[in-house]
Amino acid sequence: MSERRERLEELARAATVHLLPAGGADGPLWGSGFFVAPGWVLTAAHVLRQHLRADPGRAFRVRGVGIDAEARLGQWLLVNPALKDVPAEQDLALVRLTGDPDDHQHECVWLADRAVRHSGAVKIYGYYPEPPLLHARVVEAEINGKEDEYGLIIKPDVEFPSGVSGGPLLDPDTGAVVGLVKSRRKQTDGGKAVAICALRRFGETYRTVMAAHDRWHGTEPESESGDNWIELQDRPPADDAERWSPADRREALDLLAALPAPPDAFTVEVLANHALSGSKWPGETPELLTWRDGHGLLYEGPYPRDSLTFLRYLKHIEAYISSRGGNCAVLGEWTRKRLRKDRRRAWHALVEDVRLPEALRPAPADGPERVVIRYPGPGEGTTVAVLLDPVIGPAPARFFWQIWCDDGAGAPELYEEDRSVHGHLPGGLVQALREPLSRLLRAKDRADRPVPLEVALPAEYFDTEVHRWRFDDIAALNDTGHLGVRRRVVLRSLARRGEPDNLWSERWQTTAAQRRFFGWRTPERGVVPTAVRYRKAACDRIPVMCRPAGRGSGRTAMKLALETGHGVALWLIDGHTGPACTEACETLHAKAEELLGGLGCLAELPDRLRHLRQDISEQRAEGRWAEPLAILYDDPRRPLPGEETEPLDAPL
Repeated sequence: MSERRERLEELARAATVHLLPAGGADGPLWGSGFFVAPGWVLTAAHVLRQHLRADPGRAFRVRGVGIDAEARLGQWLLVNPALKDVPAEQDLALVRLTGDPDDHQHECVWLADRAVRHSGAVKIYGYYPEPPLLHARVVEAEINGKEDEYGLIIKPDVEFPSGVSGGPLLDPDTGAVVGLVKSRRKQTDGGKAVAICALRRFGETYRTVMAAHDRWHGTEPESESGDNWIELQDRPPADDAERWSPADRREALDLLAALPAPPDAFTVEVLANHALSGSKWPGETPELLTWRDGHGLLYEGPYPRDSLTFLRYLKHIEAYISSRGGNCAVLGEWTRKRLRKDRRRAWHALVEDVRLPEALRPAPADGPERVVIRYPGPGEGTTVAVLLDPVIGPAPARFFWQIWCDDGAGAPELYEEDRSVHGHLPGGLVQALREPLSRLLRAKDRADRPVPLEVALPAEYFDTEVHRWRFDDIAALNDTGHLGVRRRVVLRSLARRGEPDNLWSERWQTTAAQRRFFGWRTPERGVVPTAVRYRKAACDRIPVMCRPAGRGSGRTAMKLALETGHGVALWLIDGHTGPACTEACETLHAKAEELLGGLGCLAELPDRLRHLRQDISEQRAEGRWAEPLAILYDDPRRPLPGEETEPLDAPL
């Protein structure tokens, strides 16, 4: 082993800690972990589960080289702590030291910026009990397999003791931590690990932790022996400015951590793609939450591309931030200085002439205050659909769920599906969908155009209050919170999945061609509803109900509308079920007439309704009538996947 690697391993060992019960006396070892940023420890969620299941706020201890401090759980990815076996994608927990992070001096590992799963040699660090003491352990191992989306398989020719779970996996070639230990194999050697890219599933907390990680390394900290993590990674010769060195990466990521976070994954993806002059990175695009994540796309295998590629990326970010009125002077100056070190003068224009891609140019300052976004038709953009299929038999109703993504260019792809045994009660759907659906929406949203969300249900459950769902327990003060405020949320009929019938398709085509729309009060007062009447209704008439769609006469009206090809309707999910209308009903029909009469085309309706929901969230009285209003927007040109559709792999 080279001296460089030995010294790097000492830093990894210094960053590794063990977790213990609170109190002065030594208690039983819970497991291992490692510092990823000042005051932040990453470990396996199952290490903490049995101790924190009843009280996630319980204090405990983090102890390692030069550190013995109180800590608490910051966040874990566990959906159900009672599960016996924790899936790899949920087996991460972030622990935070109590008090000011500056009160504790400790080493931090370097985390890989590439969202790939490592194969090959690793060094595993952790602690194990050997009474009466705890001992540090380093194990040489090899990753020779993958499991699910984030799992790694440790080759079965190495044994590591109990207590090492949660410890880091160091790639000795790149000098980056690429995973953490999940478990030993039962009754044999080897084990399992979780790829470090699963850290992105923490969402906003991931952004916070990685910014702190990059800022800490940006200070070029030295250990007691005078070593620095980046300086011990492989470096090109001092005069080789064509290569993007670990020091370049450290400087760039430190500067990017000081900038406002990107508004969405789309922005990061577009800028990284333009940095590569339109070339595509291998594999599927991972979740992109930070500028750092875009930097991680610019590699060929484990090694960075030419330095000009990275400088183009930084220049694109400078152009983007500046176009929004941000200050990028420090990043811009560093980029120019780094470019001057490159002797290929003829190629400098590749960086100097960078312009912001048209898709990311800001709207004109004198544009309208509110832009109405048309709902995407075939080939016009991405939609996300949640299919809620009721379990046959039980009462109260329970649902199995599937999440599909349709990019508009081909068949929808299954992103994730319910694997529970009994399904979920309506009140438990938000909790079940919170993590996977939020992850997909984050990946597909653009700052100014959150992707639409379609929820498909049997018609008798159309009064499910999906537009009121809220996934964020804690949100920024300016966050709009509820799904129906931030994005277009529409309902679709689960019974219509698969190939659309002619009646539905023909009526949609004729309705979409109209240039003016009117409300059609249904059920009509004093008129017996019949299929013939609904079939012959003018195509510029949109059914509007002051009743719920799943009960009483409203249910009959919705059933007839669907059977006769209607693809658009409006109704009150908590409207009256009795025969007599009230003053509130008259208000609804008058306001709905205004809403429909103001449309430029049918595809504007979902966003016009979203504007009303935004008005309600901002306490504007004029929109209150629409708070319980739901919308059916069921486009046969983009049918829901058929019931027998084979699942497809659909990574981000």
